[in-house]
Amino acid sequence: MLKRFSWACGWLAVALAVSSPAAEKPNLIVFYTDDHGFADLGIRGVEKDVKTPHLDALARSGVIAKNGYSTAPQCVPSRGGLMTGKFQGRFNLDNNNSALDGFNKETTIATRLQRAGYVTAQFGKWHLGPTNGITRHGFTHAYSQHGQQKFTANITVDGKDQPMGEMRPELYHIEGCTRAAAAIVTRYKEQPFFLYIALRAPHTPVDAPQSYKDRFPGPMPERRRAALGMLAAVDDGVGLITDTLKQHGLTEKTLIFFIGDNGAPLKIHKTDSPLDGDAGGWDGSLNTPLNGEKGMLSEGGMHVPFLIAWPGTIPGGQTYEPAVSALDVAATAAALADVSVKPGDLDGVNLLPYLKGENTRSPHEALMWRWMAQSAIREGNWKLLRGGEREYLYDLSTDLEEKHSLASQHPEIATRLRGKLTAWCAELNPPGLALGPMAPVWNDYFDFYLEGKPAPKPEAKADQPDTKATRGWLARGGSLVNQNGVLVLTPDKAGKGTFITHSQPAPAIVFKTFITHSQIKLPAPATAKIVFKTAASGQGAIAWRMDGDKDFLPANRVPFEVKAGGEWQTQEVAIPAKGRVIHVRVHLPPGAAEFRTLDFKPAN
Repeated sequence: MLKRFSWACGWLAVALAVSSPAAEKPNLIVFYTDDHGFADLGIRGVEKDVKTPHLDALARSGVIAKNGYSTAPQCVPSRGGLMTGKFQGRFNLDNNNSALDGFNKETTIATRLQRAGYVTAQFGKWHLGPTNGITRHGFTHAYSQHGQQKFTANITVDGKDQPMGEMRPELYHIEGCTRAAAAIVTRYKEQPFFLYIALRAPHTPVDAPQSYKDRFPGPMPERRRAALGMLAAVDDGVGLITDTLKQHGLTEKTLIFFIGDNGAPLKIHKTDSPLDGDAGGWDGSLNTPLNGEKGMLSEGGMHVPFLIAWPGTIPGGQTYEPAVSALDVAATAAALADVSVKPGDLDGVNLLPYLKGENTRSPHEALMWRWMAQSAIREGNWKLLRGGEREYLYDLSTDLEEKHSLASQHPEIATRLRGKLTAWCAELNPPGLALGPMAPVWNDYFDFYLEGKPAPKPEAKADQPDTKATRGWLARGGSLVNQNGVLVLTPDKAGKGTFITHSQPAPAIVFKTFITHSQIKLPAPATAKIVFKTAASGQGAIAWRMDGDKDFLPANRVPFEVKAGGEWQTQEVAIPAKGRVIHVRVHLPPGAAEFRTLDFKPAN
């Protein structure tokens, strides 16, 4: 009997020894903001109108990563890189229109931590597939509110379980997400947790409630005021969560990252267009003093707000100079949770030894990027930037604004960096320094920001029709006029409608001209009837964007066959959606077309 008792005690001791490390594992919180410009943190002191006291306090308690970078200058690929810790070009997630097949096969941070005993939860913008599938990527809980429309969740704003399904917003989306996250902190205060809080701010539509905008009185562009209001809501949410951690004695048990997904979209002109119904344009945020903007691998598109805090473990009050990447979050998380990772699974680096002063070298020998027709490498203070056939070399220690290319003065440095970048890009899927030629819009951006040429004239916005004659329809990649009640579409010979598809073995260039209407409020399900003539045969399609969608999703598109000829042809298409359609596009094969009927109406 004594022997059995001793064995039982020994077994219990082993069990406790095995289970106790899991309970002692630190927590991880990742805040991820959206189109948040480099300048818009109060502690930077760049723009005097920014008020972020809670983020400033977080920075003082930890580290300002002075040279913190995203993995892409666009939403989807940057999130794919963050979530996997692997550069997204390795699994063919190059831009917002890329297929998600590769991402769906990758292992996320959440999955790794979930397997290590962590409770995992996602809040806010997902943008990596259907939101009802978030839990398939390692998240125990999901609360995917990213606007004031229905969203998917399996918890309430108070952190209580419910079946996965649609919810109506109870609060402003930033408040809802951060309140739900704080509730999860309280619920799981005795267990290790990972919270991914991806706030859709200050991304358009800039929708700060008036109470937040009122914090920023005085003359300024209204888009700026709204962006500052959204960031004030973010700041309040960070304060709520750090206060909740403190309340439960978790401050020194929690590592926090705060990172922007890419730079602010300025659209060169920073036009202060009306806020209502405008899901594009300048978001009111600023990249000062960096050059360029979202969609560019210049500093303004990639160099983002980046804070790291773990009081009691990482010394506070630091400004960390060496370059770091959002890819480092996954590697740091794996080390935090003592998760083994196969060689080659992660492209990032565990930052903890560097931030704690245990390793005084730079975490990365070099950082590299590829996005569409652009690629770049930063090695120390040298940066080589390519856009199509253009190439620039900058010394960021003296020219962070990327105003003076030194490629001609230092050809040997440019050649060496190009060789490294070329070798790295050869590892990607598909390989290559670029995925095709520069689109006209990016040529305009490079001309303006990097070449110092005059800014192109702002284009008419799709949601601001020029005349009543076209009944609110506008052309993209061409012109549209009303001739005796028929809308005549003429393609743009300059090829403004170019886009690149990712067909194999090489990207295919397609000249795409279409018509679009964004001033509709169409209850769905709906039907569309178009009567038209076209000069080319091929495939056409009707695409739509729902209220709350920022982009035209691949699923929201119905194709149909088109025959060339002088006869009118009719297509009737069902729009199998729920909710409200706010933006439609009619795509036809390249060439001229005429439209006699464009009839969109509710199915009932």
